[in-house]
Amino acid sequence: MDVLSVLVPLVIVVGTVAFMEFFAWWTHKYIMHGELGWGWHKSHHEPHEPGLEKNDLYAVIFAVFAVGLFAAGSLLWAPLWWVAVGITVYGVLYFIAHDGLVHQRWPFKYIPRKGYLKRLYQAHRLHHAVDGKDGCVSFGFIYAPPVDELVKELDRTKAQRAPAARNDDMTAAP
Repeated sequence: MDVLSVLVPLVIVVGTVAFMEFFAWWTHKYIMHGELGWGWHKSHHEPHEPGLEKNDLYAVIFAVFAVGLFAAGSLLWAPLWWVAVGITVYGVLYFIAHDGLVHQRWPFKYIPRKGYLKRLYQAHRLHHAVDGKDGCVSFGFIYAPPVDELVKELDRTKAQRAPAARNDDMTAAP
């Protein structure tokens, strides 16, 4: 076994995980919070019983895509297999960070008190500080911008929405 036979798959997996964070951020912001995907994602922003929610169908789509890449990598082009590993690693990280840590979908509670995990937890809680799909902040799942930046952004979006809300109130029928 030579160095490249280990290094190339490792670079593909790590690169795919990094790309998936960007892709998940983009999908979360523009698909899930857009007209196209809000129908499923809305379930994640509303109170609901423990268990599955319609939003979990996104994880199923990504899993089916990864399974397809595992098959294509086995049958057609080996690097695709490593891309599938990267997507799967990202899915596991997402499950741990988002479903477990942030939304407490584990059978036990853990709220981080310091460091990166606290920032990740706070950033996603700020994402849910807005009712509805518009004006949310922090669309990533593994990377979280600094909390003070997110609070400022949230304040800006609230200030931008306030005049529109007042205009809606003025145009409402008496």
